[in-house]
Order: sequence, then C-alpha cells, then structure tokens
Amino acid sequence: MDSGIGVATLLDSEARGLLCRLNQIKPFVIHETMVLAAALPADAQLAIERFLHRGRERLRAKVHEFLRWLRGPGRAASAAQQQKRFVLVRLEFNAVLSQFDLFTEVVTQRSEADTGVWLSGLDALADDALRIDVEGVVPARAVCYLARGAGAAIRRAHTRLPGGQPNPVAIIRIPRERMIGSGIASSLIHEVGHQGAAHLDLVTSLRADIRRAAAAEPGGQWLTWDRWISEIVADLWSVGKLGLTSTTGLLAVVSLPKFFVFRDSEDDPHPTPYLRVLISSALGEALYPHPQWEAMRTTWKQMYPIDALPPAHRSRIEHTEAAIGKLVNLLVHHRSSALKGRELGEIWPLQERHPVHLSRLHRKWDNDVAVMARQSPSLVFAVLGQAKATGAISPETENLLLTRLLTVWAVRSSLDPARHSICRGTKVMEISSETQFE
Repeated sequence: MDSGIGVATLLDSEARGLLCRLNQIKPFVIHETMVLAAALPADAQLAIERFLHRGRERLRAKVHEFLRWLRGPGRAASAAQQQKRFVLVRLEFNAVLSQFDLFTEVVTQRSEADTGVWLSGLDALADDALRIDVEGVVPARAVCYLARGAGAAIRRAHTRLPGGQPNPVAIIRIPRERMIGSGIASSLIHEVGHQGAAHLDLVTSLRADIRRAAAAEPGGQWLTWDRWISEIVADLWSVGKLGLTSTTGLLAVVSLPKFFVFRDSEDDPHPTPYLRVLISSALGEALYPHPQWEAMRTTWKQMYPIDALPPAHRSRIEHTEAAIGKLVNLLVHHRSSALKGRELGEIWPLQERHPVHLSRLHRKWDNDVAVMARQSPSLVFAVLGQAKATGAISPETENLLLTRLLTVWAVRSSLDPARHSICRGTKVMEISSETQFE
C-alpha cells in the first residue's frame, strides 16, 4: 500500500471517529438532572442549546465535507495536503468541545443540592442588576456558577468563544467563599457592570472624556484613570445598585496583606486596592450623600495606614487619592449618545438606594421574607447589607434571610408564566413565600 493511500485511510478513520464523539454530545435538557427551581432561565437555556446545536451541525457538515473530498478529489492530493485539511477540521472539533465544556460547568452545578437553587436565585439578581433606566437598552441574559478562588469574573455576552462564535449569554463566575452573605451581590453586580458598560459602550465614551481632560491637565492622574476605567465603571455599577453594600463587599475582597493592598501594577486594569476602596466610597458619596462614606474611608485608612510606606510610594498614593474627586465628578456628569443625553449619575435608583431610605425599608419590612421576596433582588441585598453594616442585623440573620430569599426567587422564576406559560384559567399562578418556609 503506497503512503498516500495509507494516509487517506488513517485520516478517514480519524474523521469518522470525530463524528462518533460528536454524536455522544447530548442537549443539556436530556443530559443534566436538576430540580425545576435550579434550572437556567428558559430563554438562556434555549439560547445555549441553540448555540451548541448550530456548532455541532456546522462541524458535522465540515467532517462529512472532508470525507467526501478525501474519498474523491483528495485521494490525488499529497499526504501533507490531506493532513492539513484534517487538522483544520480537528481544530474546529476541539473548539466545539471547549464550548460544550464551558457551558457544562455552568449547568452541572444546577444539580447540586441547595447550590443549584441558589444559583437560580443569583440569576434573578443578575437579571435585575442589568436593568437600568435608559430607553432602548435590552440587557443580555446572564447565568451564574461557582468556582474556587477569591475573584469573580464574567465572560460577556456577544464576546468571542473558542472557535470565534459570539457567546449567547453572559456567564458570571462567583467565588464559593462569597456564598452567601450580601457581599456576594457586590462581586456579582460588579461583573454585571462589565456587561452593562458594554451595552452602553461606556468605557469608550469615558475614555474619550478622560483623554480630553488629560490634554487639558497634563499633570493630573488622568492616564492612571484611563488604565483603570473599565474596572472603575463596573464598581460604579455595583455602587449604583447596592449603595454601601457594594463598598463593604469590595472591602472584604481586597482585605489582603499590606503589600498587595498598596501594590501598583502598570499593566493591571484593577485600581490599587487601597485606592479602589476610596474610589468606591467617593462614588457612593456622590450618588447617595451621607456621613457613612467618610466613616468608611476613615475605617479603611485605619486598617491600612500609609505612614510606613516608602516616601516615594506614599507620595504617589496621596497624589492619586487627591485626584479622586475630579474622576468621580467626570463619571457622574458623563453624557453620551447611548445614555440618550442623560448624565451617567442619573440612571441609578437614587432615592431608593439612599442609606436613610434603605434603613427605613429594613424597619418597615421587619425581616419578613414574604414582604422582601416581592421586592427587586438588588434592593433587598442593598437593604440587608446596609442593615448589617450598621449593626441592625447579625451576619447569621442576614445569611438565613438571603438563603430563603434566593430560594423563593428561584422558585418564582422557574414558574414564571412569561417563560413557561403556566397558568390556571386566566389567573397567573403565584408562589407564596410563606408556604415555602412554614
């Protein structure tokens, strides 16, 4: 047998093996087990299944096309040409498997007891946090999963996945160690903020403002803000939705050994942790004026005094801190076409998230799960985080309430008639929060 035919036989076998492996990949709806309350939002599930199905069908067609070529005109091709064509098919095969594995990590956790239902509740929080008061903005669907490690992350919707196809949904990774106090909302909504900023193209429009300011004030800190702006905008989104809960959650994440808190990396898009907490507090003070923000800054500075830093390092920190006010002013007064002529500081629920109002709501709700379950999830997290920060509730009570509320939101979401058409006559079926926890 000559070498050309031998290579063709080998590649024919390998390509058919790819088809066998491809045929083993089943839709998640028949592959994964989970209670209904833990399921992904129906539209997100449909988008993921359609995306993966199109990828499998596209790959299957390419494998068959390769086999037809190999058994026909390709028999006269050189072994190198045959191998080159097969390698391209195999690369796409690996991309399809990578896409499947990515979503498997999201879906498989929905089968874990308690965890799956909590994740469904966090999906509801993410959905709520993506909604803003800007006409014409249609938010992407977001789904959550847990991972080891201290940092949250997002793979934004419409960004490229392995293989080059656009991601059908936003995928938010939440650190397991953040479950399940109000601090989880700070991390989650920061990641949501990256998606929201993309919807409004805020990083681009803000960078244009920052660079104009840098041209007018060469000695300012504008180049530093330019490098950090994508993370600062995400922090603004979190503060806008959560108030003090966002800053206290951030403080917990960046409470590290002193070396890391003051570390300034020239290629890191995240602000120096010490300054990041101060920026978050300044954003909160600009949106929701109250003495608590100055108290937060004082507490943070007591935890990490800068006196012992080398003089040059301390000078850089102080110089940057002094410029925070100008940055915050630029942010809250920023206008762009995506904002429909409004200022960025006006799109948040300013009255509803003011600390005085949050404390008033906590007293009014009196830790009643049935009452809180009817509110927007981000508002509830803001209220409970504010209450914990002021000592009105204990961490244990906060944990218990949020565990119950995430379950209620998951159950209600799973039986949403808009997603599943579950009705009784003309009256929508409702889930009683009291029934869930009697």
